[in-house]
Amino acid sequence: MSPKELYTGKSGEEIVSQLYNFKDKGDREIALRPEMTPTLARLVIQKARELKKPFKWFSMPRLFRYEKAQKGRLREFFQLNMDIIGTESIYAEADLLASIATMLRKFGLKDGEFAIGVSSRKLLATYLEEIGAPNPALVYPVLDRRLKIGPEAFAKALADAGLTEEQVKKLDDFMSCKSIEEVKTKVHSENATAALAEIEDLFATLTAAGYGECVNLDLSIVRGLAYYTGIVFEVFDKGKSMRAIAGGGRYDSLTEKLGGERIPGVGFGMGDVVLADLLAEHNLLPSPKQSVDFYIASFTNDMKKVFETAQIFRDTKFGNCSVSHPLAPMKMGKQLDQANYQGAKIVVYVDGSKAAAGEFEYKDMRVGEMLVGSPEAIVERSKMVIESKNA
Repeated sequence: MSPKELYTGKSGEEIVSQLYNFKDKGDREIALRPEMTPTLARLVIQKARELKKPFKWFSMPRLFRYEKAQKGRLREFFQLNMDIIGTESIYAEADLLASIATMLRKFGLKDGEFAIGVSSRKLLATYLEEIGAPNPALVYPVLDRRLKIGPEAFAKALADAGLTEEQVKKLDDFMSCKSIEEVKTKVHSENATAALAEIEDLFATLTAAGYGECVNLDLSIVRGLAYYTGIVFEVFDKGKSMRAIAGGGRYDSLTEKLGGERIPGVGFGMGDVVLADLLAEHNLLPSPKQSVDFYIASFTNDMKKVFETAQIFRDTKFGNCSVSHPLAPMKMGKQLDQANYQGAKIVVYVDGSKAAAGEFEYKDMRVGEMLVGSPEAIVERSKMVIESKNA
């Protein structure tokens, strides 16, 4: 929980409208945390002199937003946050975007199955100045909803924010640009050119690192948070059939707004809900089925021998073997049912009649084969890749 004012006026209209907030017994306005960045910014302010900059930070907080639960969005969720604090270099953005692409690849997604769309608040701000748009603070929330509300509602909302019909058309054309070359034909100020050059440098760096196929220019991305000052980005499945998998951007003035000195930062959040939906769609979620290396069984229900043998296979010299066993005397059939349910690779019998001293009878459950061997041989067998006869 955090003071409500930590988010009011700093996080932006969308998050503030979704706050889980209430008064506590001390009559203080409290909110369940909807995002992590303001909390990180306060930490940076408090530890500014102790932290050697730039530094990297990550967290996986539980967050809350009071909104209608729907596909891809729940009122309570976990989010991976990664931030780089203390540098204005565009290579911080490059590092974070490379991290996102690497994670998604390691989850099993191919480059053609996700896309990182990149835009720039700095570029958009300079273009709004060029066309003479009043009060950009009122315009940004509307632009963030551009693809969600339809052309007519978008034009009306911009008109309500003070833009003329001509300004609305120019802005819509600008946000529809698909390439840097196309954007260059529409911007003329020195600041806009510098902001565009920053995006070019970012793309060139990511291309050199092997991530060129993962990123693209997408000026429709504005991000609803009020504190972004530069590059902003969102990650979608390729067809944009889901909500954003991740999103973030540069926030160089947030610590200043919270009462500290100006310390630049950039970061992103990746929520668990949409990510899980996307991985499920591509059959990439890990199986929830249990799996243990060894199940220790006994024909005679000798529980002391069961516990003694379990400790042999849990010995650290064998690595991190997972071991299970019955917790009460039961028939062998029920023990094998437990072993199957728990996904045991091998069942070790503590009192098999065919085993010599120092050895055990065991069954490789993957192929249904009965064998005899020392603990070392049984552990080695468990590490072998064996195709199940039932596969």
